[in-house]
Amino acid sequence: MSSSFPSPAASGGPASGSTVLDETPIIDGTAPRGLRRLFVANLIAQIGIVITGGIVRLTGSGLGCPTWPECVDGSLTPTSAQEESTAQKVLEFGNRLLTFVLAALAIAAVVATIVWLRRRRAAGLGTRRPLLILAAIPLIGTIVQAALGGITVLTGLSPLAVAAHFLVSMAIIAACVVLVVRAGEPGDVPRTNSVALPLRVLVRGLVVVTAIVVILGVIVTGSGPHAGDDDVTSRFPFEFATAAWLHADAVWLFLGLLAGILGTAWLLGWPRPLSRRAWILAAIALVQGAIGYVQYATGVPEVLVAFHLLGACLTWAGAVWLLLGIRTRGMVPAPAGSPRLADAVTHAREPGAVT
Repeated sequence: MSSSFPSPAASGGPASGSTVLDETPIIDGTAPRGLRRLFVANLIAQIGIVITGGIVRLTGSGLGCPTWPECVDGSLTPTSAQEESTAQKVLEFGNRLLTFVLAALAIAAVVATIVWLRRRRAAGLGTRRPLLILAAIPLIGTIVQAALGGITVLTGLSPLAVAAHFLVSMAIIAACVVLVVRAGEPGDVPRTNSVALPLRVLVRGLVVVTAIVVILGVIVTGSGPHAGDDDVTSRFPFEFATAAWLHADAVWLFLGLLAGILGTAWLLGWPRPLSRRAWILAAIALVQGAIGYVQYATGVPEVLVAFHLLGACLTWAGAVWLLLGIRTRGMVPAPAGSPRLADAVTHAREPGAVT
């Protein structure tokens, strides 16, 4: 998947009754299709938990389980004796349960990566150890998020804790995008520039501005009306309108940079797949900006805030995806002097073989 995301590159179909690793191998180092799909599933799940967490907050269910790690003192699950409504209890507890889904996907990704790398090593091929490090990030991040979730509840939905909870999720999403893209690359050989220097500078600047937009968006949320529970009064000490204006100004800077990137790319030329990434990001950003203005003008309704939250995740992922496209990796050279290289190449041509 060196040219597009998240669709994995076709490299031979999996055999009947296959697992994520049972498919025709790719000697150049690209991960098996099933493994890449598992990495994509981790990315989707990490975005999904942000949205479900946002729904918990928007419905005032943030303290549906008022303690942690238990839901309520003496019980890991909600009880009928709680003062919180049934909906609040179910939403908060359900969101906590989704952490186990994320953990299961993350563990599966790590285990499958280890198995694949061991098979590559046995075949005399490169290990691609950086891929294992990347695969471990969703698992480590999920553990960190579970602890941050507990701190958020125990501090009564402190805006600082909530902000940290969200920003860590954005960091995990970025790592998952890198994981998906790197899994589709041919290996760990040195990268080469795929676009001219002016475009590389503009794209890197765009990612920095995107991060600023996300952070300002968190400040807007922490200064606004959606505290996550009716009894929570702790908010950031900023005027909501001022924070929203600063956020909007940063968005306009982002759009200006993106327009500059598209214009410069048209003048200088760049690979069509990379141009496609930029136009997809532009489409997401325009929809996201429209939602932002409408939600501000209509009193920040919960439904629009939820869609805006999804847009923030997609915009951030799209910016990272674009950044990863300004440099590419070539084919992995054959391991010189490998006594098993000829056998590995022969093995690669056999149906159901694995690299």
